[in-house]
Amino acid sequence: MDTKEIEQLLQQALNLTEVYVTVEGTHFKIVAVGEYFDGMSRIKQQQAIYAPLMDRITGGELHALSIKTFTPAQWQREKIFNMPV
Repeated sequence: MDTKEIEQLLQQALNLTEVYVTVEGTHFKIVAVGEYFDGMSRIKQQQAIYAPLMDRITGGELHALSIKTFTPAQWQREKIFNMPV
């Protein structure tokens, strides 16, 4: 599965501000940013990302996902202090 395809699926399903997907071998890393995550527990945020991808996961196209979710305010702090995309 193509990283751009994953980005589009997530963007359409969750109306995200930003979404980045990278892949190394069979390991996909997803960084998702959106107001959608405001007030949600980490588990609910993870479930929100998994939901639109579930067909691809159960079909074997995707596995070994690493997911990081942020509100826009959290993302601004994260970019400043911790991680480049």
